[in-house]
Order: sequence, then C-alpha cells, then structure tokens
Amino acid sequence: MPRPPLPPHLLELLRAPNPAVLATLRPDGQPVSVATWYLLEDDGRILLNMDAGRRRLGYLRQDPRVSLTVLARDDWNTHVSLQGEIVDLTDDPELVDIDRLAVRYVGKPYAARERGRISGWIDVNFWHAWGPGARPKP
Repeated sequence: MPRPPLPPHLLELLRAPNPAVLATLRPDGQPVSVATWYLLEDDGRILLNMDAGRRRLGYLRQDPRVSLTVLARDDWNTHVSLQGEIVDLTDDPELVDIDRLAVRYVGKPYAARERGRISGWIDVNFWHAWGPGARPKP
C-alpha cells in the first residue's frame, strides 16, 4: 500500500463531507466499525470526534490502530481507505471540534450539547483507493 502524502485528487475527495466508516479493535482483537464524520486537517491528519462515553475510546487508548474508509457520496464505487493510528485524544470541552464537523456535514453546530466530547486525530501511515473518482483527472 502507498504511504502519504496522498495525491491531490485524493485530497480533493477527502476535503468533501463524504460518508465514512471507522474501524477499531476491541481488546480481544475483534474489529468494530462505525459510521463517522471526519475532517482532513491542513497538516494531513484526520480529525474525528466522539462522545466521551463511547467504548471505542477505551479501545483506542489500548490500541490506537484504525482504518477509515471514505466513500464518495455520489459514487460509492469510489473510496479511499486510510490506515493509521490515533496520535492524540483531547477533550473538546467547548465543543469546538464537533461543531466544526457538524457545520461541515449538516450546516449548523452540533445539537446535543449536554455530554462531553473527545477529539482524536489519525496520523495516516498507508492508504488505498479504488474507483473512477480515485484516479487522477486527465
């Protein structure tokens, strides 16, 4: 699998608010996947944000390896899968990061404001892309 940096056409795909699925590993090695919002940061890392009560946070603290698959919203045959590690888990007490994600996906700040949130960043180690939109434009 190729290593970063990702080519410009894949960065363009990742800059759009596309559907995504995050896979983590339970302590017994069982993979767990969930739909998620993501944001490609300027430094190439991927921002995620999770409810502070989610079990996956414990999984990530024990084993930070993840896979994130992003599907082009108009053509699910086009996708990019990013393998890497969560390199930082940080409280989001003012809900700044979840609001960034919510505005990106639904156009307004995150509605559920009563529970704690945790931000995490994926440092991408490898990637794989598939489909017509995953190829360079002529």
